[in-house]
Amino acid sequence: MMPREMMLRELSGHEDPHPVYERMRARGPLILDGGMWLTTSYELSNRILRDRRFGVRYTDGTYPNASEVFPESFLEADPPDHTRLRRLSAPAFSPKRIDEYRPRVEKIAEALLDKGEFDLIADFAAPLPIAVISDLLGIPDEDTTEFADYGKLVAASFDGGVSEEMMRASEKVLALFTRLIEERRAKPGDDVISSLVAAEAERELTARELMGTLLLLLVAGFETTVNLIGNGTKALLDHPSQWAFLKANPDVAPDVVEEVLRWAPPVQLTSRIAHEDVGQIGVDQEVNIIIGAANRDPAVYPDPNRFDVMRVRKPEHLAFSSGIHYCLGATLARMEGDVAFRALAKRVPDLRQAGPVTYRDSVVIRGLATFPVSRS
Repeated sequence: MMPREMMLRELSGHEDPHPVYERMRARGPLILDGGMWLTTSYELSNRILRDRRFGVRYTDGTYPNASEVFPESFLEADPPDHTRLRRLSAPAFSPKRIDEYRPRVEKIAEALLDKGEFDLIADFAAPLPIAVISDLLGIPDEDTTEFADYGKLVAASFDGGVSEEMMRASEKVLALFTRLIEERRAKPGDDVISSLVAAEAERELTARELMGTLLLLLVAGFETTVNLIGNGTKALLDHPSQWAFLKANPDVAPDVVEEVLRWAPPVQLTSRIAHEDVGQIGVDQEVNIIIGAANRDPAVYPDPNRFDVMRVRKPEHLAFSSGIHYCLGATLARMEGDVAFRALAKRVPDLRQAGPVTYRDSVVIRGLATFPVSRS
């Protein structure tokens, strides 16, 4: 078994991975475990993520843990390819475009909360971002239900391994995007797929890069937000004083978003590869950055395991990574989280958990699979 797989196995099945993280932290800021470097240190994690001597590929250009199912995206690319592909997608996530999306997000959030008992994930946290990313990509309404399932399975591929269900989903999502690409070639619209198809026509990216970019935008536009909303609502209900504070002061919703991202980040770990010798780390050695641990580093955050929505927001958490791979969808996720928490506080102030939750079967992505709640 490979070192990364060993680490993932150790972490799998833990509803709360932090005891495992703390055992790692006790061994020092940078440890070598089974031939693999690990860091739980905020300072070191942030430094590595920003250091251009590290990348996401080996020096021979190959990518570790490459998906057997999905084409790679700029998330798996180093400059100059990363720079080129990210630039083509960036306009869809500009602050101006995000401001334009907000009224629609608010309307969707309010409509989704008009029910009694419901599952917070299936009936609120998932439909909200999927409606937005569907608009952004120009996905027809009849395809949006299955589109959410595709997003979950694409994200599951981050943990490695390929299931039959994942293979079937990959065929469906690739077929959907292939159909939409052909439609946009024939009749362009005002959406991301159309702009990327135009870029492909100008030879600014290849057909495979186009598909990989669309898959990444699906995950970036869906996975981060659904888990932000789910993890955040669970944290609020588990901390009644914080929930009461939000209800009394809805304008602190952006602060809630930031504390949730610090305390329970949707993406728990990432990795970088040294492109030259950097201290103890040799060329082509991989460093696994435990974001979930770095965000609770006591050297940076006082009383780090305490959930406090009014915590001083410096330094910025690493939930969206750092450096050139800083999450392209961060502004969108923040806006959707803000809208979601305001809507919950205003429209369902007596919200309570109505049964046991279940967690996603993932180590890289941390979030809830089911979360039964009630209005009273």
